[in-house]
Amino acid sequence: MRSDVRDELQKRLGDRIRFDVPIGPLTTYRVGGSAAAFVTVESRAELDRVAEACSAVEATTLVIGRGSNMLVADDGFDGVALQLGDFASFVELPDRGATKPIVRVGAATSLPVLARRTAAAGWRGLEWAVGVPGSVGGAVRMNAGGHGSDIAASLVDVLVVDLSTGAARTWTHHDLGLRFRGSDLDDRCFVVEARLRVESGDAVEAQRVIDDIVKWRRENQPGGQNAGSVFVNPIPGVLSAGELIDRAGLRGFRIGTAEVSTKHANFIQADEGGRASDVMAVMRHVHDRVLSESGHDLRSEVRLVGFA
Repeated sequence: MRSDVRDELQKRLGDRIRFDVPIGPLTTYRVGGSAAAFVTVESRAELDRVAEACSAVEATTLVIGRGSNMLVADDGFDGVALQLGDFASFVELPDRGATKPIVRVGAATSLPVLARRTAAAGWRGLEWAVGVPGSVGGAVRMNAGGHGSDIAASLVDVLVVDLSTGAARTWTHHDLGLRFRGSDLDDRCFVVEARLRVESGDAVEAQRVIDDIVKWRRENQPGGQNAGSVFVNPIPGVLSAGELIDRAGLRGFRIGTAEVSTKHANFIQADEGGRASDVMAVMRHVHDRVLSESGHDLRSEVRLVGFA
């Protein structure tokens, strides 16, 4: 980042902005470098000031939620990384008598917390979210899902601040261009909160579903340093990326400090103290090998930050 850009950001945001902050450790891969500038946004008013400052210097921006679907390059990110503070971590449940119950939730809220809070109150439809270790904001951007559902199935609308202009706008479900693990939101779009449709149901049954999902994940998916599924299933519900990677004989394939998981072939594990470049090299090898052997051009689910 140029020194004049740093100076202007410092002038506009004071001690709210920090420089050369490691952001790789904020991801579930826990590898990768630093952001040239970093700010934790603690209020809507502050978000407006940050958006104005970023717009004034034409800074490249990066929104970091819980970092569960992101790989940061070892050389880092030459822009402004933003993270929502506690003001955007809330779950506002509907009244029990609501005929069209809607949950209002902050974008910084973790999906497992959302799933457990709604289930405990007897609201159904979001149990699947207990298995996705991300934030609501990130889930909207990538249309996160699992276990037979996704956020598109419940989403009513979201409040979004455009970091290039500072303008706030409510995007409806139809505005977002939601698709399998994707949407029309880009790096300028800062999701602040969302509204999700739920259904009245039995809290005990909802908890049983949650327990089953947690049990399945423990039995079938690895822990450690990873970002969950790396590649989008080429034919959802019919042909999985993991199956193609397995057919290519790549389970356990390793480059340096990264390897294809021996427990689930669509997971790539990073070693403690590892390198993002090794994770990326494994991703490229898997992609190219599957393409050459099956003809399927796998698309990454992982957001790649700072890579060429």
